[in-house]
Amino acid sequence: MLDCHELPETKVKSDTVYQGKMINFRVDQVRLPSGGTSSREVVEHPGSVGIIPIDKDGNAILIRQFRYAVGEVLWEIPAGKLDPGESPKDCAMRELEEETSYLAGRLEKIASFYTSPGFSSEMLHLFIGTDLASGTARPDDDENIGTYRLSREAVETMVKNGEIRDAKTLLGLATVISRGLF
Repeated sequence: MLDCHELPETKVKSDTVYQGKMINFRVDQVRLPSGGTSSREVVEHPGSVGIIPIDKDGNAILIRQFRYAVGEVLWEIPAGKLDPGESPKDCAMRELEEETSYLAGRLEKIASFYTSPGFSSEMLHLFIGTDLASGTARPDDDENIGTYRLSREAVETMVKNGEIRDAKTLLGLATVISRGLF
């Protein structure tokens, strides 16, 4: 039996099916360790950030916005896509101000993870932002965002009640709570 580290798949052919402003989609033909072939559908994503902002009173700043793909208004942490050549930290600072009007005096990276490694290359970099100051909200033209200050107790109740259903938000909140940062 092969060890899982001995199971690479080798790309034989790659066809880009779609190129968009946020993602690209390609279909690769791969050679399997057994010698057979298979196809892999891949969403290429430039990467993203998520920020858990904590204010001076110990409240988390969450946003609510409509997400067309799921047809719901969701509770989320501020987040966004990396621009070409942009560092995750710079992206986190930009997205935090754009979506919440807050600036973080201190921004610390606490995790990086693949969002859906079965089909997407997206790596999300998670930050905690503290020492918050007022900035200027500048949501994208197609964004309608509400900003809310929530206590740890309120957030924990919302998680238990299933009100927070966004994966990056759940993981981000669990990370800061488990590390005693919120």
